[in-house]
Amino acid sequence: MIFRNIYSQIIFENDFFIAINKPSGLLSVPDRMQSEESLKDILLQRYGNIYTVHRLDKGTSGVIIFAKDDVTHKQLSLLFEGREIEKYYMGMVNGILMNPSGSIDAPIMMHPADNGSMVISPKGKASLTDYELIEEFKYFSWVKFRIHTGRTHQIRIHMKHIGHPIVCDDVYGDGKPILLSSIKKKFNLSKKEEEERPILGRLALHSWKLKFEFNGETIELEALPPKDLRATLQQLKKNR
Repeated sequence: MIFRNIYSQIIFENDFFIAINKPSGLLSVPDRMQSEESLKDILLQRYGNIYTVHRLDKGTSGVIIFAKDDVTHKQLSLLFEGREIEKYYMGMVNGILMNPSGSIDAPIMMHPADNGSMVISPKGKASLTDYELIEEFKYFSWVKFRIHTGRTHQIRIHMKHIGHPIVCDDVYGDGKPILLSSIKKKFNLSKKEEEERPILGRLALHSWKLKFEFNGETIELEALPPKDLRATLQQLKKNR
């Protein structure tokens, strides 16, 4: 996948760090195999020095920060480690929530047999996720999250834990895309199309907002959900 005009997705930039609205499908940082270009690789081409502060899953879109120097890198990393950065997400989950809001306090650790995935375990690290229903549909729920810890796949494994995995999650859910035929009563495939294209076929999770104090200033970085999520929400509203 080619990501053109990535610099048009810059949300905020100063002498210390840069915040970008990362597209879904783009790695935050290079993987071990160096198999494909990452957002960090792209930024290195322009800035020369770029430091990783935190990461988003490849399928997750939204706000991500990179530091421009080592001092800022350490400063921002300490804020993340000290849980001094407020982290908010939005996502589409399968099913109707029993409780419109709540907190999931369940420790997470690396899966002992499945490298790359996580599991809920008493031996894991403390992990806390707050959730709040934004809008309910027939088969799905649009939800706001705040994570107080930053474990790998935290929202994804926590939502699976309560029986409502993120839509299109092929690790913790069924991975099935949303098809218009599954939500629209009278659906007819276009004569030009041999096969129906999904209205959403990627992980339905978006890093919405980060808020923190930096050098005596309150920084609030926000990225609205991208076009594919907005279009899906519009279709779900039209076909309740």
